[in-house]
Amino acid sequence: MGNYIGKSVKRREDARFLKGAGKYTDDIKLPKMTQAAFARSPYAHAKIVSIDTSGAEKAEGVVAVYTANDACGQYGVPCGWQVNFKNGETMREPVHPLLAKDKIRHLGEAVAVIIAESLELARDAAELVEVEYEELPAVTDPKKAMAQGAPIVHDEWPDNAAFDWCIGNDRAEVEAALEAAHHVTELEFNNQRLAPNAIEPRSYIADYDVNGDKWTLYSSTQNPHLIRLLLCAFVLGIPEHKVRVVSYDVGGGFGSKIYHYTEEALLTWASREIGRPVKWTADRSEAFLTDAHGRDHAVKSKMGFDKEGKIVAHLTDEYCALGAYLSTFAPAIPTYLHGTLFQGVYATPLIHLNVTAPFTHTVPVDAYRGAGRPEATYLLERMLSKAAMEMNMDQAEIRFKNFIPPFDGIEQPGYQTQVALQYDSGNYEGTLKRGLEMLGYEDFRKEQQAARKNGKLLGVGISTYIEGCGIAPSAVVGALGARAGLYEVGHVRVQPTGKISVFTGTHSHGQGHETVFAQFVADKLGIDMDDVEIVHGDTEQVAFGMGTYGFRSLSVGGTAIIKSID
Repeated sequence: MGNYIGKSVKRREDARFLKGAGKYTDDIKLPKMTQAAFARSPYAHAKIVSIDTSGAEKAEGVVAVYTANDACGQYGVPCGWQVNFKNGETMREPVHPLLAKDKIRHLGEAVAVIIAESLELARDAAELVEVEYEELPAVTDPKKAMAQGAPIVHDEWPDNAAFDWCIGNDRAEVEAALEAAHHVTELEFNNQRLAPNAIEPRSYIADYDVNGDKWTLYSSTQNPHLIRLLLCAFVLGIPEHKVRVVSYDVGGGFGSKIYHYTEEALLTWASREIGRPVKWTADRSEAFLTDAHGRDHAVKSKMGFDKEGKIVAHLTDEYCALGAYLSTFAPAIPTYLHGTLFQGVYATPLIHLNVTAPFTHTVPVDAYRGAGRPEATYLLERMLSKAAMEMNMDQAEIRFKNFIPPFDGIEQPGYQTQVALQYDSGNYEGTLKRGLEMLGYEDFRKEQQAARKNGKLLGVGISTYIEGCGIAPSAVVGALGARAGLYEVGHVRVQPTGKISVFTGTHSHGQGHETVFAQFVADKLGIDMDDVEIVHGDTEQVAFGMGTYGFRSLSVGGTAIIKSID
């Protein structure tokens, strides 16, 4: 019994996945279920002159057609994080409508939803929606969006800025140190926009029960409880106990399925209007136009060094696109999840990062594949590598010169960075040394020189990084602008037979929670792992949770489970 942690065990999830028996939202079939399709804009920026849905309404199999002029048009999807301007001005937060009414602000924005007896009939009818557009100039580059005379995304804010923000030391002090530096490395580049592309596209089914005046929303989400919270409290204005959000198996998320999307709220609203279940699953092209994108930074950076190659100062200015609207966690990504990693693993005495976050005529930007942290690491490592070449230093040598000295957080106190975070422990020099030994770095460099004489090119890249993980606790993130607590709920129930049911708010989308959580619960209780059941992904069975992302599963969700046992 017990002793499962650290052992190689068969993943409990894999039995159903390998047999093709996973349960995904798109697999669900409900009685009298209808299908939804959307009429979407072919323009990134346009005035909506008129919408004629009469042809679609008369089409075969059509149950209903809705535009923003219907009741659903008054609601908007909220942002879950607030980052204000440096001068204290409140973050600018436009209404994110479920359907566009007067203006189109990004390619693919929906103007109408068509509900029909089948997907084919819904899509056919969507093509019959006639929209007269007046195309307007658009801006997609974050730096150009802040230029004088740039096309305006939201009329009430002619400079397009959602907010600006900075972190680190005084800018003038950093600039003075750069002026006095022996060598300054400069770099300007775009960290390009990325579009998520999980194997399973987003999929939703909304079902209204007239007898109980309750809804069930089946969603391919990473975060069922967050969806229920935003959907009820901020979009539809209905009590949370009347909505159940269920997420079974999820075929990949990588951040893009954390957020509350307009389609979830719209289908939930429509299911009551028609008195029947409504289903929508994005096709691949639609997903590229509607899933929240990642990154899209325009970066200009300077890093100063002394004669020995040690960093003396680092200054960076970034324009970070947010898209046409503010997605759920969007303001936090280029600020508190990005700027707080600008120290990296290097003993940089002076740092200043300035972030300008403009609206652009593009799909909203949010967390995707690392969410701000990879962008910081990429910049730091590019700067170190470029500086090494400019100063004729070895790539490993320049890093060894600049590593934060080893500290264990006990005999040596934690390391306080210039960008708010305090590291608890680290031995970055030892880690890189071990890596170079495993590679045989010195021998490789000799082989590299010999190969070049024979016209062959061999390369080796070095990159070191540190990452902010396990985002919590609620008091900290609340002080930084989070509008909801990032706490998790864990509940362990002992059944009459002695078997264990574990209820967790930390939903899985491929992380193997059903295996890992069962391992440490079995060890904690000294029982067989097969006697542990893991329950997740259902707001009616688990009180609350903020989902899986940023390595929160064990550090936050797992801690909640262990605390419930203790």
